[in-house]
Amino acid sequence: MELIRTNSDNTDFKNLIRLFDEYLEDIDGDQKDFFSHYNNKYLEHVLVVYQNEQAVGCGGFKKYDQKTAEIKRMFVHPDKRGKGIATLILNEIEKWANEYDYKDFILETSPKLKKAIALYNKSGYYLIPNYGQYIGVENSICMKKEK
Repeated sequence: MELIRTNSDNTDFKNLIRLFDEYLEDIDGDQKDFFSHYNNKYLEHVLVVYQNEQAVGCGGFKKYDQKTAEIKRMFVHPDKRGKGIATLILNEIEKWANEYDYKDFILETSPKLKKAIALYNKSGYYLIPNYGQYIGVENSICMKKEK
């Protein structure tokens, strides 16, 4: 596996996110317009994972506050799931964010993404009240990890 630090202008990231958005539309289609407003913003810190020179997963982070980074756009290609790639991505994102002195992490996900939620729980994340634009959004759950 090769991990590349880049930004959201990366073509492989964009291609993976296109697949991710199609998947999310299938499970949360009625919320597409709301989420696309936030999910299409530029991310300075994006990680793309390659296996045999093929992009198989991605994720990123952005500043939430002085000590907290928000995890964004975590996705692993459906054909590559169950191989530890998501854990690798999450760990590397946290490590990268630590280099910018972020100590805590927050994220938003769909309550329908049970395997993602299990990954986050296993990685030390716990449920918190929805924050920011996710307050009052029924198709969102928010999680946090503190160092």
